[in-house]
Amino acid sequence: MNFSLKVAIAQLNPVVGALRNNTKRALQVMQDMDSAGADMLVFPEMFIPGYPPQDLILEDHFVAENMKMVHQLAKASGEMLTLVGAIHFDGKDTYNAVAVLQHGKLIQWVHKSLLPTYDVFDEWRYFKPGRDNQPVEVDFRSGQTLRLGIHICEDLWDEDIDYKICDILGDSGVDLFVNLSASPFVTNKYIERSKLIINKIKEYAKPFIYVNLVGGQDQLVFDGMSMVADANANWIHICPQFKECVSPIDLSIGTDRGKLTTLPIISKEQQIFNGLVLGVHDYFRKTGHSKAVLGLSGGIDSALTAAIAVEALGPENILGIAMPSKYSSDHSVNDAKALADNLGIDYISVPISTIFDGFQKTFIDTTSLALEGLPEENLQARIRGNILMSFSNRDGSLLLTTGNKTEIALGYCTLYGDMSGGLAVISDIGKRTVYALAHYYNDQKGRELIPQNTITKVPSAELREDQVDPFDYEVVAPLVNSIIEQHSDIETLIAKGWDRDLIEELLQKVRINEYKRQQMPPGIRVSSKAFGIGRRMPIINHYRQKQ
Repeated sequence: MNFSLKVAIAQLNPVVGALRNNTKRALQVMQDMDSAGADMLVFPEMFIPGYPPQDLILEDHFVAENMKMVHQLAKASGEMLTLVGAIHFDGKDTYNAVAVLQHGKLIQWVHKSLLPTYDVFDEWRYFKPGRDNQPVEVDFRSGQTLRLGIHICEDLWDEDIDYKICDILGDSGVDLFVNLSASPFVTNKYIERSKLIINKIKEYAKPFIYVNLVGGQDQLVFDGMSMVADANANWIHICPQFKECVSPIDLSIGTDRGKLTTLPIISKEQQIFNGLVLGVHDYFRKTGHSKAVLGLSGGIDSALTAAIAVEALGPENILGIAMPSKYSSDHSVNDAKALADNLGIDYISVPISTIFDGFQKTFIDTTSLALEGLPEENLQARIRGNILMSFSNRDGSLLLTTGNKTEIALGYCTLYGDMSGGLAVISDIGKRTVYALAHYYNDQKGRELIPQNTITKVPSAELREDQVDPFDYEVVAPLVNSIIEQHSDIETLIAKGWDRDLIEELLQKVRINEYKRQQMPPGIRVSSKAFGIGRRMPIINHYRQKQ
């Protein structure tokens, strides 16, 4: 069987809970693609409710309204086949499902079988797994009848699972595989997906359509990268990363070769930077914010956060505030001002010495003792946090925190101080990656928007005389990543060359600072293990690895 099917893939960015607006968007795309003569239109997983809707699924009225939207789409369907992700409640059980729509009807529901319950996923909490996996036979306006192997996201990730959905479908005799996904971004995950797809094609010699969600939702970013390959395992279309697109494609059903493309090679820095930009942009857009405020210390973390914010929101919507103390160096103040000028953002300086002296006087008058050491350092950070939150409250802007993953892991941050805010932009990237992204940004812009002195100077919180950060980040940052992201044990880390005493010191710091992380703002996930919904550790934790 050799013929061409006109397929449209809708890599779109829904909003969780915006049932009517998501449906309105779907109706417009259906109308446009039907007018363009498409045979089939495919939306991502859970497009109608948005993903992940979390405990909204436990609200009966939410699920019922979602079902109403599906039936509205069904009534609007014509000769073009439409596949759209939604919640299906059959009167007894709730499913993560695909609605198959055509000729004004809901032809069939297809249920997700493999429900992920790891990292950021918790689908067993909400859904019953489908066990009715069979090809869906449909007639197209071209007169062809095809058997579609429709499955959903995790159903593709079956290499280590005995119940293999694609094998069940393939062995039943399908003409075309179709996967609707809401697969969150992790660096290079698009390459992993592509390998899974190619493996299925090589096994069954059938074309494959993969449509993924795009956009930011709370702590998650969905990268899109929807893909279509022919029966010869050649890519014929790949959607861009982090961008919406609706793409009509001529797909050969059979062994004929069409117009081919290649899987792009995207640098780690480009992926992470663009993912963070989209995460910030959508967090603001979907929460109804437009303006951001952040503290500018003259250091690398706040500089990178400001650059990401500028790309996400525009320089006219960013206010950078320097808050020098008696310990702040001239070069830090100058670097902060230079950064603001380079980025074109609003900038003000609010010295904190007078406020700090007032606090100290109160303590001395009350206790006859001045704050010294760590309390004195943390007081400065908390004064700055209060100043920033006051500006945030004044005009409704959202405060961006600037701590990186290495510092947050080790507790090198101040609760109610530099941890205050509404979004922790770079909380999932380690210190070495912060430097790599700063270089990437300057290279992309063709000039040093992030000042060179900011990149090359020794990191310091400048909360006391001659203070520098107490870590060698070249050593500590990758060690922290191994502990957090790879769950490496002590012996494994020693075998990799790290010092036992350092390992045990960092493990202790990670353990005792869990209470801070559970009070931090949501961060944007770009790694395989981010702080937040994907990492659930107890605050009270007496476990220690036995030696």
